[in-house]
Amino acid sequence: MTMANPASRPVAAAAPGRQRSRRPSALQAPENVKKCLQSDELQVYTMLDREGYRPNVGIILCNAKNEVFWGKRIREHSWQFPQGGIKRGETPEQAMYRELHEEIGLLPEHVQVLGRTRDWLRYDVPAQWIRREWRGSYRGQKQIWFLLRLIGRDCDVSLRACDHPEFDAWRWNTYWVQLDAVIEFKRRVYEQALNELARFLYSDQRRPRRLPYGRREAPLPTLPGEPAAARLLGEPAGPPTVKSE
Repeated sequence: MTMANPASRPVAAAAPGRQRSRRPSALQAPENVKKCLQSDELQVYTMLDREGYRPNVGIILCNAKNEVFWGKRIREHSWQFPQGGIKRGETPEQAMYRELHEEIGLLPEHVQVLGRTRDWLRYDVPAQWIRREWRGSYRGQKQIWFLLRLIGRDCDVSLRACDHPEFDAWRWNTYWVQLDAVIEFKRRVYEQALNELARFLYSDQRRPRRLPYGRREAPLPTLPGEPAAARLLGEPAGPPTVKSE
């Protein structure tokens, strides 16, 4: 979902010699920051942890062929998985279902949860991408990633489910998707999520089921010939079919 984002686009670097202010609290914003932020931005600010990371969820949606949903960012030449911030009072699973509907129009009955990452995966946003009023406070994102299987139909996907769409095209791609089209500072987290969640991909594939939130399962043995993500990052993903709305 598109909402207040401290990392929207590159901005000019801070003046030499200027020191970053220490963020006083995970839940309180200083008065000078409050004056610069709108109400939705202030909500995001108060969700930052003491290290400056905003809680977030990432979604890897696969179909029956174990291909993954790959969305093209609106009016940009970059592709990514659905993701979005966790709001105050939400669990990661609740945030995942909300973002799933807002970004690609799917409801809980359209998917099965195959698994999730055990812990937060973090990435830092380069300083030139951080808005001036967030510098010294915002550092990046910490994410819980979910692996879902689509049990609905392709036509259930809608990129116009909310007023501020995130994507203007989508396609199915190989699970070990080529990451060259992903913005550079997110690639490591994508690789970590794909590697950690791959063990759920073939588990009970004939009867996908919803896992209780937070459940962990023993890792499955690697399938013969199954490549590692790192070895495939530079290999072509094949000629996927692009779908737009």
